[in-house]
Amino acid sequence: MSSSRPESSRPYLARALYQWLLDNDLTPYIVVDAEQPGVEVPRQFVQNGQIVLNLSPGAVRDLFMENEALGFSARFGGQPMRLMVPTSALVAIYARENGVGMVFGHEPVLASAEAPSEEGPSLTSVEGDGEAPGAPRSEGGEQGGGEKADGTPRKRKPSLRVIK
Repeated sequence: MSSSRPESSRPYLARALYQWLLDNDLTPYIVVDAEQPGVEVPRQFVQNGQIVLNLSPGAVRDLFMENEALGFSARFGGQPMRLMVPTSALVAIYARENGVGMVFGHEPVLASAEAPSEEGPSLTSVEGDGEAPGAPRSEGGEQGGGEKADGTPRKRKPSLRVIK
């Protein structure tokens, strides 16, 4: 990885699902957000801002699936066309036969390794205080909070929260 920013998991998951679909003799279809910048698809087949494309080996030529984009050649109405789909415009990949696959949500912007988030979880050293792991640490059976016997505040257990 050449950048300091973590890469999206979307292209990795899409490649894995594509291969899995082919290995199971299923027809891989993708849903593309045709309104995203850099999307090159036949506009006459776009409906509600999206287009569904068949990625089976018999339907496309010269398919590539890179981290930044996927592309291939295909025929639409008998006319050959080169299609380009930036990874960020990939909405879903699924099997035509049974709908099994994955819909990709909007990925959060990941903080770079050089500038960690101040509010995210962090590693801290834990000094032994004689309590068993998982034992209640304050009155009322709660984890974290309260004060230690020496009067210093206890640190709360890290938690994960989704921000929309």
